[in-house]
This record gives sequence, structure tokens and C-alpha cells, in this order.
Amino acid sequence: MKNWTYITIGLLMAACTNGVEKATNNTSKKKDVVSGLSEAEKLIEPKKQIADKKSFPNGIKIQWFEKSNGEPVKEGSVYEINFKTKLQNGEVVDGNYKLQRDMLPFLVGYGMQTPGFDLAMKELRVGDFVEIFIPGALARGPKGIPGIIPPNAPNIVMLRIGKEIKPTKVIDGVKVWRLEENPEMKDAKIGENSNVAIHYFVGTKSNPRYDNSYQRDTPFAFGMKDHSLIPGLRKAMMNMKMYDKLYILVPAKEAYGSRGYVDMVKPNEELFYDIIVMDVDGKSALQAEK
Repeated sequence: MKNWTYITIGLLMAACTNGVEKATNNTSKKKDVVSGLSEAEKLIEPKKQIADKKSFPNGIKIQWFEKSNGEPVKEGSVYEINFKTKLQNGEVVDGNYKLQRDMLPFLVGYGMQTPGFDLAMKELRVGDFVEIFIPGALARGPKGIPGIIPPNAPNIVMLRIGKEIKPTKVIDGVKVWRLEENPEMKDAKIGENSNVAIHYFVGTKSNPRYDNSYQRDTPFAFGMKDHSLIPGLRKAMMNMKMYDKLYILVPAKEAYGSRGYVDMVKPNEELFYDIIVMDVDGKSALQAEK
């Protein structure tokens, strides 16, 4: 692989490697010498003037520094977000700036962050700039994250919502977002007879990220003609390329349908895949030799 850097889509979204950086990304790495903040961080610094406030019975509180007239945020859609998550003592534990990224893609409603993060997103609009208080029970709960977030610790999220990212393709209800790609990989395209290896997370609304290949430290390998392959995943992967970074939303009828899948997928649940294509027909080995 030619000097490609693996990144996470939010440090606490995955707690491990989760993607490939675009060859032509718009990362903002310049820091203000005085403040020590990047341009992206400056955009989510709190403001003295508050445009609106709202509290919810579940304990979530939102205050708007900028209230937009943009489109309401929709579950099952992907948005660019610029965010920073802090504890009550002010310690910053997550944020796209840690990855030197101006924005990160976020699919609403599928547990990419905490339950409270998803719930708050649904109250917002494209263009909003807010501070969100998420109680511990809707943040990382009693488990917390050892060494990072104490048990039952509330989260305070500074969040700016950028544009909606439209799917790259939709086929039989399967939505595919090609978020990053290496333009050099034109000869490593997935066809109907290809053998493919991917690193991935997969989950549902009720069971986010129930499986991931990173924990096993081994990409998942399959043939596009394997009978056990979920139909929606097969359709989504066609014509994708090696090193593509993908979000894929598979409707139940193209996944496990009304039968579900043991105790991990309920009947009639959609699947959300977060994928990086690691190999197509053995071409990664050839790249490694270059």
C-alpha cells in the first residue's frame, strides 16, 4: 500500500482502526499559534450568546449557539459533523480534530456514538451549532470506557452539523456511501466473480456494532458468489474498489428478513456496515511489493 494512513471515524465510535484516508482529503492541519486550535476546532468553540435552549425528559439538554433553518436531520442519513466530546471536568475525550479532520461522516440512528448522541441529532437541523449535555445513562453508562470515561459520566458535546452526504448508489433499497477512495485502484474493482477481503463493523439499531473484524485482527474474506453472503452486501460491493471506505445500509429484505439472525439481529431489522475494502483478487499483495 502506498503511504496510506488508517484512521478512526471518531475515537470512541470504534476504539480501533476504521478506515482509509482519501488521497485528496480536506483535512485542516494548521494550528493557531496563540490558541493552539485548528480551524475546525475554532468552529466549535462555545459562544457567549445562546440562541435557544431545550431540555428533554430523558435528561438530555441542548443549547443552540447557532440555530439553522436547514433541513431536519433524518435517521438513516449521513451528515458531516464537526464535534468535540468533553467530560464535566473539561477533559476532551473525542473529536474529529484529534484525527486532523475538519469533518467526519456520521450515520444517524445506528449507534456510531452513544444513544444520547443519536437522540440529540434527531432534534437538530443541517447548519446547527450546539452544545449537548448527555447524562451518563445515555452516554457510556455504568461501564464507561476504562482509562478514558468513568462509569456513568455525563458527556458534553460541542457539535456543528455540516451538509448531508447523499448515497453514491441505491440498488433494491440498499444504500451505499463511498466516503473515501484511492483513484489509483481502477484495476482493483470488484466483479461478480471476485474474491474480496474487508475490515468491517456491522450492527443494527438495537444491537450496534455486534461484530467487527478488527477485534479478530483479520479481514473477513469471501467470494462474491458465496451462497452465504447477504444479498444486499453483494449488491453493495459490486464495482467498488480496493481501499474504498464505505457505509452500507441494507434493508431487512436484502439481509435476514423476518427470520432475523440468532440473538444478534431481530426480525425485519436493517443492517449497517462500516467497511474498508482491504483486497480484491489478491491485488493488495502486488501493491505491497511496489
